[in-house]
Amino acid sequence: MKITAYEVRPDEEPVIRNLCDKYGIDVVITRANLDENTVNLAEGSDGITTLGQSTYSNEVLDELKKMGVQVLASRCVGYNHMNVEYARELGFKLCNGSYAPNGVAEYSVMAILMCMRHQKKALYNTNDNDFTLKGKMGRELRSLTVGILGAGKIGKTVIKILSGFGCKILAYDVVQDDEVKEYATYVDMDTIYKECDVITIHMPLLPATTGMINKDAISKMKDGVIIINNARGELLDVDAIIEGVESEKIGALFCDAFPGETGIIHIPHNTDIIRTEGMPYFKLKYLRSFVNVYHTPHMAFFTEEAAASMAACGVDSIYEIMTEGKSSHEIPC
Repeated sequence: MKITAYEVRPDEEPVIRNLCDKYGIDVVITRANLDENTVNLAEGSDGITTLGQSTYSNEVLDELKKMGVQVLASRCVGYNHMNVEYARELGFKLCNGSYAPNGVAEYSVMAILMCMRHQKKALYNTNDNDFTLKGKMGRELRSLTVGILGAGKIGKTVIKILSGFGCKILAYDVVQDDEVKEYATYVDMDTIYKECDVITIHMPLLPATTGMINKDAISKMKDGVIIINNARGELLDVDAIIEGVESEKIGALFCDAFPGETGIIHIPHNTDIIRTEGMPYFKLKYLRSFVNVYHTPHMAFFTEEAAASMAACGVDSIYEIMTEGKSSHEIPC
């Protein structure tokens, strides 16, 4: 058996190599993304594994099919980059990664607290030897209502953590969970918008959720609402977000994911210029100029525990399908 692993970070390589040695798998490891120029590296492989920046274009998938590749395994939980419909037409088995929700959940609660306590302004001012308190008065979570959009594994873990702060918690999800009901009250999305001081998003990216935080949604929210997006960038309507920040309807925004980040995140750009005028990332650069807007490089997931689990999923899912015909990591139809 042979696999090709694309986009392999240094921290992933030992995990991938050790598992391949354990299973007797030949492995090709590359830091490069999968695309039209690197697809040839998969020649002779039974499966490939990537992260989220690779290109699963029709042309790339056609080439992989010709090479005899059978399994496409994303080491990410998200798989909106995988061209799922066409890949299934060609007969590929598709898998995605999994990891404990704690890292993203803890990061989301940290983001809420940073926004509430004006940490960007506080750190900037302190580094500039400005030790005044002007503009830094915060609020306490116990006096606020927090809305959770998406109460799956990550959202539920956020809810459990927040329950210790004593805040009122409202949750929205298409599927209701009895355990969530112990800590939060299920409501519809409009109620979240209208009643919550803080809204943290943990929804999957689907056609129905793309751009869901739009002008209409924001207009229903409380003045000064805090919005946290550590899920998928495309859940945000960028122009509506900009308008909300400019008008101060949005009191603070924390984004670990932002539209247009593909090909930019997880790559150093400190010595070059990102020429993206008119594109979503250019708008993010504008948003970042606001002292109440926080942006991090899609790192909420990035803990030692989660990174090791994701790397293992990439190998395990291919091995399971090639030896047993199925995997617990298969993407449901």
